[in-house]
Amino acid sequence: MNALAKRVVQVLRQVRGPDTADAVFEATALIVGAGFVVIGFLVALPVFWGHDLAISGSGSIGVFAAFGGAITAAIAFALGRIAVRPDQVDPAAVRDGFTVPGDRLRWYDLAAIAFAHAAIAYLGWLGVAELLERSFTDAPVFAFPGAVLVAVAFALTGYVSFLSAVALTPMVLSLVLAVFLVVGAFASMLASSDVHWWRDNLSALGMSSNSSSVAFNATLIIAGIMVTTIARYATAGLPADDPADRRGRILVRGGLILLGIFLACVGLFPVDEFFLLHNTVATGMTVVFGVVVVGLPWLLPSIPKVFVGFGWAFVLVIILLAAFFAVGYYNLTAVELIAAVLIFSWIIVFLRTAGSIGTAPPARIDEVERTGGTVPGAAA
Repeated sequence: MNALAKRVVQVLRQVRGPDTADAVFEATALIVGAGFVVIGFLVALPVFWGHDLAISGSGSIGVFAAFGGAITAAIAFALGRIAVRPDQVDPAAVRDGFTVPGDRLRWYDLAAIAFAHAAIAYLGWLGVAELLERSFTDAPVFAFPGAVLVAVAFALTGYVSFLSAVALTPMVLSLVLAVFLVVGAFASMLASSDVHWWRDNLSALGMSSNSSSVAFNATLIIAGIMVTTIARYATAGLPADDPADRRGRILVRGGLILLGIFLACVGLFPVDEFFLLHNTVATGMTVVFGVVVVGLPWLLPSIPKVFVGFGWAFVLVIILLAAFFAVGYYNLTAVELIAAVLIFSWIIVFLRTAGSIGTAPPARIDEVERTGGTVPGAAA
């Protein structure tokens, strides 16, 4: 029996290719995807058998793929995080970008990120199905090809979610956050029972009288948790050689965490039920962003001056938009949408900038500060 087990392990190692971290994770992702192909086909075929299915709409293969894809994304993400646990894989081979001394991802961090992956899969497959429905108007789908299509959708979702989990870094998470916010916002807009919601403000999507309120508010709450996660780990690699640097890093991290808390509170307190509290946290989020951006050159002297100017330009644009709203040139929805895009764009670029500084040795950073150049070989 032991000889047979060793032989099976040897065959599996030959199948998965070179025994390196990248090859192991890639091969494992393919195995996960293959597993979901089988599961998707075996589950879908009995359900579809004997029916001609629509591509989208109630009872369609699109809805089936969306719900199943969401479950697949969450399971595959959980498997990916298990694969990079130090007690499961050699720590020297782990590519976990959230491995920070003295800290680790909390359960609620992982739950929020897994939910974001599931939501992206759900809304993404619904969108694909709707597009195909409009391309193949009134075309029926038979049971067998429908089951094959669903199985492929599950496989692709599982493959991508697994790789996202094992290669999770603050930068990858920021991209997941951006995609999650976009699909969540558009889903809320499309599901809104008030087609003229935009005449009021963006928060009208979260009113209890609106059918989109659950999707909109849940998107903001989950996004807020993800921002706090990003804030902790994105600043962990910044230089902190003296007390002033450490204090500046803590203040920037605290500001970003506060930004995430305020964002979650915007979803927790709908504007029609908590008008004053909702507006307070929404305004506070913008104020915290402005303070962090303006104070960045003093809090983090190692941050490139070009990025500082980039952030100041964003703050000036937001102030200009507020002035346009004050004189009645723009409505509040336009101001909120543009400000949200600017704020999250800044967060994503900040992660790349902080990552490039964190990967450079201190001596090379000092050289950059003296010469005003860039760090050779730093991460882009």
